[in-house]
Amino acid sequence: MGGAGPRFTVDELAARAGVTVRTLRFYGAKGLLPPPELGPRRVGLYGAEHLGRLELIEELQRQGLTLAAIERYLAQLPQDIGELDLAIHRALVASWTPESAEEASRAQLERRTGRALSDAELDRLAAMGALHRTEDPEVFKVEPGLLPLGVRVLDVPIPLETLVAARAVVRLHSQATAHDLHRLFRDTVWRPYRESAPEPAELERMKELTDRIQPMVVQALVTAFQRSLAEELARPREEAGREDGQSA
Repeated sequence: MGGAGPRFTVDELAARAGVTVRTLRFYGAKGLLPPPELGPRRVGLYGAEHLGRLELIEELQRQGLTLAAIERYLAQLPQDIGELDLAIHRALVASWTPESAEEASRAQLERRTGRALSDAELDRLAAMGALHRTEDPEVFKVEPGLLPLGVRVLDVPIPLETLVAARAVVRLHSQATAHDLHRLFRDTVWRPYRESAPEPAELERMKELTDRIQPMVVQALVTAFQRSLAEELARPREEAGREDGQSA
């Protein structure tokens, strides 16, 4: 996980992620977080990928996944997954969970993002759904699952209206997908099982299995979305390449 980018001590990483150092070390001991690089004087240094993984872990916990389910989810991720892909995973997971906005002042928001935020940047974050303005111009409702990705997109030259439209598209289709999957599981698995009059112990076991399936379904959806998006983004480049070849 080396490379360019910011480096954090264990205290700095814990502060940026909003967790305790004890929690961070626990994640490391469980293998949920890769070991840090050793810097001068053998001080452990963490990078943006560590922060992204911590943020994803926190979002999966907020969704209600058990630690064992989170381990299974993370085990399926590529070993060299980057901070942007981690942020996409978290944002998409968050889009399928109930609203969980947290209140934060502008100063708290800037500490959390690690950068000063202009009014225009706050407008962009609001357009992406990463935060919502309140009656107090210095206080915001923050969506923790979307904020990391929103901050990473701030420096990308995308028009504000495009961000608003993109948010609406993702929200519409993610809700429709979640609804269709729930209906499919309910009608083809859960309802027939209930009608078979299982013993109470078997019913509880089925509920536990359902909880274990949930992270796999979410990950499959995220992976499918990323693959489809990559294919769509590649098309203009392929078309441009064909046009250049024809004009040569």
